[in-house]
Amino acid sequence: MPNSILIIPVGGLTQLELSSSTLLITLLFLLPLTQSRPCTSPPPAIQLPSTTALSVTDFGAIGDGIHYDTLPIQSTIDACPSTCLVIFPPGRYLTATIHLRSGVVLVIQEGAVVLGGTKLEDYPKESSRWYVVMAEHADNVGITGGGEINGQGLKFVERFDKRKNVMVSWNKTGACYGDECRPRLVGFIGCKNVTVSNVNLFQPAYWCLHIVECDNTLIRNISIYGDFDTPNNDGIDIQDSNNTLITKCNINTGDDAICPKTYNGPLYNLTATDCWIRTKSSAIKLGSASWFDFRGLLFDNITIFDSHRGLGLQIRDGGNVSDVTFSNIKISTRYYDLSWWGRAEPIYVTTCPRDSGSNAGTISSLRFINITAVSENGVFLSGTGGGVVSNLKFSNVSFTYKRWTNYAGGLVDYRPGCWGLVNHSMAGIIMEYVDNFDVEDVKMRWYESGSGEWDNPLDFRPSTVNNISFLNFYSGLYSKQ
Repeated sequence: MPNSILIIPVGGLTQLELSSSTLLITLLFLLPLTQSRPCTSPPPAIQLPSTTALSVTDFGAIGDGIHYDTLPIQSTIDACPSTCLVIFPPGRYLTATIHLRSGVVLVIQEGAVVLGGTKLEDYPKESSRWYVVMAEHADNVGITGGGEINGQGLKFVERFDKRKNVMVSWNKTGACYGDECRPRLVGFIGCKNVTVSNVNLFQPAYWCLHIVECDNTLIRNISIYGDFDTPNNDGIDIQDSNNTLITKCNINTGDDAICPKTYNGPLYNLTATDCWIRTKSSAIKLGSASWFDFRGLLFDNITIFDSHRGLGLQIRDGGNVSDVTFSNIKISTRYYDLSWWGRAEPIYVTTCPRDSGSNAGTISSLRFINITAVSENGVFLSGTGGGVVSNLKFSNVSFTYKRWTNYAGGLVDYRPGCWGLVNHSMAGIIMEYVDNFDVEDVKMRWYESGSGEWDNPLDFRPSTVNNISFLNFYSGLYSKQ
């Protein structure tokens, strides 16, 4: 397709440096962007509008990391015409919240760092809008360039603790409640055609990348790093959003890595592929916010390393889950401190009421295909009388169970809510309130620990588990070939 983008030169900016940005602008105009079902034919060529490029330094940004550059950054964005690249040359740009507009793409170049402010007055009055970078009800917006957005999360640590840091909370102001009152890093709220590509998102004080009620979102080739001992610094939270693609991402953080949630509407057509994840919580977790349905999700070709929980569903608020596939995934899970949810489960599927005012949702049509796991604990599949887990399939799955940390085992973790932590002997797969579970070509291997912690391969009560079929199921001690 001929390149019809007109780049207005910015001082010192080469065409090569703009190439990834022009590609991003192209992607923003190719609709739909990110259907979870493969397209049968390529989209037609689209004649793109001219694109202006503006540098924040031309509007007075200093980039010394000491003086606030909020006003010149926002002035650059506000000066943009309908389609615009906002360039951050190398430097350190300290800022309060900045607001993107439709058609604006931030190009944070290599060597450029956008630093989030650490004071309450750096953020809007409403805690729901506490972001370093945010866009509301905007179309064709994005972030790229190879640089970094940094939330300075360590400056929000009140007391460092290797088990779990104690964090600053701004709840005393009345702006929000609880112990999680800190700013997120990047948020897109009610937007269409969002692209976040080739950028580093580091040290969020709270959630890192938050996609809320958006349609057609592409998250590609980004690196997320959060302090490993810091709670609630989730990697990517997809909330009430549809048609989302996450690909080629590296996520290394303390809390949940990829976390779809439903607060105010359903979530469907989410695909995550070709990612590497390490976390002290869940690598992939549906929930726990789950008031509405999840449907049509695919997680493929993902490596989960040294994490507290691998593939998780925490359905607590009455929403239903259906048509979810996990395929071609390598998992390594281990124990961490009990203050973190999780007990080293490679696969964790649960639905139960959060509290007495909640309902249990249903979980159905889950497929786990070509999964390899090495873990310190077994699989946990748990429904309730009001929310059965049904129509599950394990196909070509290999579990290797062994212990290598000194944390105590023998607990089932229902948190949040439900029954909390419950004493229970360890097993290869624990099941309750499960119906129609197909197990095909599944291998379970056990290292001899001498501790007697492992009780049996399968643990279930026939009164709550029905219609299980096994084809080529193997369980035995591990032996080197």
